[in-house]
Amino acid sequence: MKRPILSLVFAILAAAAVQAQPSFDPSVRWTVTSRQLDNVAWELVFSGNIARGMHIYDTHNPYNATTVEFTEIKGATLVGDLYEAAETRTFDGQEGFEGKALFGQAFRLTAKDATIKGTLTWSACDDRACGAPEDYDFTVTVHSDTMPPVIEDDFPPDALPPDLGAGVDEMHATPIDDPEAGATSKGLWGLILEAVLWGFAMLLTPCVFPMVPMTVSFFLKGSGSPAAGRFKAFMYGLFIILLYTVPISLIILATWLFGGNAVTADIFNWLATHWLPNLIFFAVFMIFAASFFGAFEITLPSSLVNKSDAKSDKKGLAGIFFMALTLVLVSFSCTGPIVGSVLIKSTQGEFWTPMVTMLAFSTAFALPFTILALFPSLLKKMKQSNGGWLNSVKVVLGFIEIALGFKFLSTADQTYHWGLLDREIYLAIWIVTFTLLGFYLLGKIRFRHDEPVERIGVLRLSLAIAVFSFVVYLIPGMVGAPLKALSGYLPPIETQDFIIANYAEGQSGRTENTPEKDGTAARFNLALPHHLDGYFTLEEGLAAAKETGKPVFLDITGHGCVNCREMEARVWSDPRVLQRLRDDFIVVALYTDDKSKLSESEWVTTDSGKVLKDFGRVNSYIARTRFGVNAQPNYFLLDPDGNVLAGPRGYNLDADAFVRFLDSAR
Repeated sequence: MKRPILSLVFAILAAAAVQAQPSFDPSVRWTVTSRQLDNVAWELVFSGNIARGMHIYDTHNPYNATTVEFTEIKGATLVGDLYEAAETRTFDGQEGFEGKALFGQAFRLTAKDATIKGTLTWSACDDRACGAPEDYDFTVTVHSDTMPPVIEDDFPPDALPPDLGAGVDEMHATPIDDPEAGATSKGLWGLILEAVLWGFAMLLTPCVFPMVPMTVSFFLKGSGSPAAGRFKAFMYGLFIILLYTVPISLIILATWLFGGNAVTADIFNWLATHWLPNLIFFAVFMIFAASFFGAFEITLPSSLVNKSDAKSDKKGLAGIFFMALTLVLVSFSCTGPIVGSVLIKSTQGEFWTPMVTMLAFSTAFALPFTILALFPSLLKKMKQSNGGWLNSVKVVLGFIEIALGFKFLSTADQTYHWGLLDREIYLAIWIVTFTLLGFYLLGKIRFRHDEPVERIGVLRLSLAIAVFSFVVYLIPGMVGAPLKALSGYLPPIETQDFIIANYAEGQSGRTENTPEKDGTAARFNLALPHHLDGYFTLEEGLAAAKETGKPVFLDITGHGCVNCREMEARVWSDPRVLQRLRDDFIVVALYTDDKSKLSESEWVTTDSGKVLKDFGRVNSYIARTRFGVNAQPNYFLLDPDGNVLAGPRGYNLDADAFVRFLDSAR
């Protein structure tokens, strides 16, 4: 008995693509603000959210004290030392904070405008041990409408108002640039609920949705009784859960035992952006599409089929496991940030909570695919599925496989600058593909195993209307329409040759905000979205910031980053955001997956002695070592000296919050 199986193809998929990396978060999220107490006294307020299960000590601990080193003070004079501005609790006989920390530093102004810079240092501890010291660099600017009175001698701290630190608004403990701030106050059930919601939401992301037709087609080809179909669907869901939960649990155990983060960034980056795994996936999708159209049937040699028949109880599990493995690896492009946050919790002293959270996430994530796997087995009980209707489903899935498969080719094309799939070419392929799908649904096109379509049913007509409507939506994209709903799938609009808005009345092919490429942009053929002017190395950006006096908007991004394209299409395009980026900031984009080769003089040697020769690897190394992040997108606001004013801010489609984030640099 010949049985369509996919094991040979899925064995190749062990080199799957993943692109989102976990970011290395601090154990405490700090916000530093100032408030005026009277016309003489002011106060710096250091407020922080402490990771669950961790605590930090006060300023008097002999080994792990929280301290502040002031590196620059202009227009102000410090009064006294750093002090605790809220009630502490006792940990092993020492005073400290758990949940939220609050410190204060008194100062007075000597001019109407003041700038205070420094570094806050602390060590986070749990009930077993304390971690290595961590640092947070801060800059606070203060403006007074009146000139402060001249005081000959510094007054002692006890002369200050007695309510220092009191009445500080709770918002101080929730940094404006941290979308995850406040999560530490959630209970376990709140984290589980959030993980479940994320699991369901992942189905609609661009890197997960392409697996829907492949899942359906895989189980449509299965054979056996309805009970066997239900068993295979259950095992498929179980494999997905285990593939998420078990490896993550082992990583958490490793970080718990040995410390540090056990994830190798270079491996993840290679799998996400290298041409080999992306071309493998592109080829696999095209092969499946041809198979669905009836060109051939994917089978194993008959000798292997006979051996699998002899072990009927195990015959389907290998293919199901590889199918689940493929789903997990491909979907990691979008689920990586969730998994990364779980890993970070493990390095901050938590053990069981990340595992339970990941179990909840993977269960919710697996449920829709388990239902999809179960659905084809139910179809086999329907009479309609015994004839042309089932083949029509396969053909429709084939068209979808063609469209979605080009995403992998596009990723390789962007990271290596091949220039094969510019945006208009990509759109043309989609327009033709879905137009042919519409004609197929109307019965105007027939494939090898199709039966003649004598009349069009309501369902088939409805699908045809939806497909042709989608084609109409795509067509304006050929002349530069943003197509925001598809921003995660399409190449960036900067790759498009013709954009009609650039040829509006009174304009030439370039707008005044579209600079001629020079420097790194010209070398590596890079461009910012929305015709923004900017730079692609931190050194160039900081030099421009010092010359203009503007702060730097740092975009840690990637050519293959789906969420980056969504942020650019849906948030950056907001007129308020675009105006601020264009007028108030020096924009710097660090592409962490660019494969362009550097000259030998530009190579970077890491602390471990590894030599980085690719432009993207150098940027990734800068992002990890200087800014402590390893995910895309991540945004920072820097002063001209490179000090962090705000950030990191990750993927968040709230444009209002992004405006507040940008305004926090003022």
